[in-house]
Amino acid sequence: MSHHLPLVPDRTAPLFRVALVAGGLAGMAGVMLAALASHADTTGMMRPAADMLLVHAPALLALGVMAQVRRVPLLPVAFALIVAGLALFCGDLISRAVQDTRLFAMAAPTGGMLMIVGWAAVALSASIVRGR
Repeated sequence: MSHHLPLVPDRTAPLFRVALVAGGLAGMAGVMLAALASHADTTGMMRPAADMLLVHAPALLALGVMAQVRRVPLLPVAFALIVAGLALFCGDLISRAVQDTRLFAMAAPTGGMLMIVGWAAVALSASIVRGR
């Protein structure tokens, strides 16, 4: 008796692939920033960016897998919000560490809010998904 999960039709394949790329890049960038933070960052800005990337990398991969296994209506929107928020938050911290300038006013807080809303959308999707 096989206990594998059925795959959702191919319409979710693009999100699955994008999630693998995003998760892989977030993990790679997180490790690189952690190394830089340990050896070359005098501002203290790279460590939080590295931590945020490393925490979200496996979560992005998990969202991609979920897209393959189950139809979750809010998942593409949630994924986009989280990735955009991660890029803004980490991009702003890295810009401040390397160039001593912000991406734009309130970039990091905007990124943080986008991530919060994205994760709230993931949680909200639980009330939308029905069945097994």
